[in-house]
Amino acid sequence: MVDISFYVGVIGNVISLLMFLSPVSTFKRIVENRSTENFESVPYICTLLNSCLWTYYGIIKPELLVSTINGFGVFVEIIYVILFLIFAPRRMKMKTWILVGLLDVGFLTAAIIVPKLALQGTHQIDALGFICAGLNVVMYGSPLAAMKTVVTTKSVEYMPFLLSFFFFLNGAIWSLYAVLRQDIYLMVPNGIGCFLGVIQLVLYAIYRNAKPSKSDLSAKLIEEGSQQPNLISSPSNQPPKKDVKW
Repeated sequence: MVDISFYVGVIGNVISLLMFLSPVSTFKRIVENRSTENFESVPYICTLLNSCLWTYYGIIKPELLVSTINGFGVFVEIIYVILFLIFAPRRMKMKTWILVGLLDVGFLTAAIIVPKLALQGTHQIDALGFICAGLNVVMYGSPLAAMKTVVTTKSVEYMPFLLSFFFFLNGAIWSLYAVLRQDIYLMVPNGIGCFLGVIQLVLYAIYRNAKPSKSDLSAKLIEEGSQQPNLISSPSNQPPKKDVKW
């Protein structure tokens, strides 16, 4: 008899699939306007790294349902990042290239090779699971920049509802799956993701009908124009409008 966790995992795969595809309308807008506007690349870069490591984790554990959906996520996020690199302005493009090199190439390589060389057996899985859990938290936290934008501009334009909604559902269902499978590395980050998803939905409910004032938008533009690229702040599943985003 198939374990109930299998059915929960299948539902989780469907929700994760919808989450990975939810930014499609954002990138359709980017392609049509030939500009990334105020969208951020960080959520997609973090999600790509996250998906790569969870795919590897699912292979060596093994966790088939984890590896398959994250493998699909790798494919989708690569497309998003490529489109961002094509249509982003020079400054954002440079920031994106640097982050891709540091995170999706450098960090990913180190996270796979170092445990393999330094640890044996289950310790490799534990080390990778710890890294994946930390990055999952980053992925789920990546829309925090978008949440700040929502509060300062009183507009949800750059924090689309669908991405926030699927972030919440994704965190909730994978938390349940983790409990059934007794996998702490899946449980902790997805529990945090569920909580952050709730906060995003609350913000959306508060500001969905609010009209940003010109002074709010002007102040935001001035602030963004004066900021230096932040290579640290960012996960994710979300992001403005999306994602800023997811």
